[in-house]
Amino acid sequence: MDVVVTRELGHNDELTSWLPEGATVREVPLTETHFLDNDEVLAALRASSDYGKFRAVIVTSARSALYVSLARTALGPGGTVHTVGTATARALENEDIDVDVVGRAGAADLAGGIAEGPVLILGAEGMRDELKVALAERGVSATKVTCYETVPVELSASDEALLREADVVFIGAPSAWSSAAALVAGPAWVVVPGATTRAEVQRTHERVIEGWGPELRDKLRAL
Repeated sequence: MDVVVTRELGHNDELTSWLPEGATVREVPLTETHFLDNDEVLAALRASSDYGKFRAVIVTSARSALYVSLARTALGPGGTVHTVGTATARALENEDIDVDVVGRAGAADLAGGIAEGPVLILGAEGMRDELKVALAERGVSATKVTCYETVPVELSASDEALLREADVVFIGAPSAWSSAAALVAGPAWVVVPGATTRAEVQRTHERVIEGWGPELRDKLRAL
């Protein structure tokens, strides 16, 4: 089984620990992340008229976990922390941050459990609008604050060949899939962390496995 992991170098060890014995693993980073300084994020938070009044913060990705401690200063009394997906929840737990609600069925579905605003949404530059739109449909106002920017990496010919020949490809976010979609072969299985990325991949690719964790070993072994 030829497996390609596509997160940035140094961030794939946990993924490879979930692979069955005998798998051949190659790293092909598809994106790189440019993180904002804490001061920039804090300034954006304080610029909101709702600073100190937010009823909830929604963390849309694991990369935003580093900024949640700052974001909690923008919450009002009793404010809660929500995450999009279990991978994001684990990232917050690694930062010793308690998570009140873990959304397991995509960003928009998470909005259904939020009854009042204002809501703070943390994520990437150019993050999708589906969550903010879903909240607006419920009459809940939301403010998005950017924490980082994800940009595509220029792939070499050998990197492209590895993606074309892979039996299994790990894709961590919609931005990564935009770089890989034209290269991953139809018979290959694409492994994604949650429903949001799954929905993006399934627009153009049929074989998708959702969920990152130790249970992947048995799923991949059964392919």
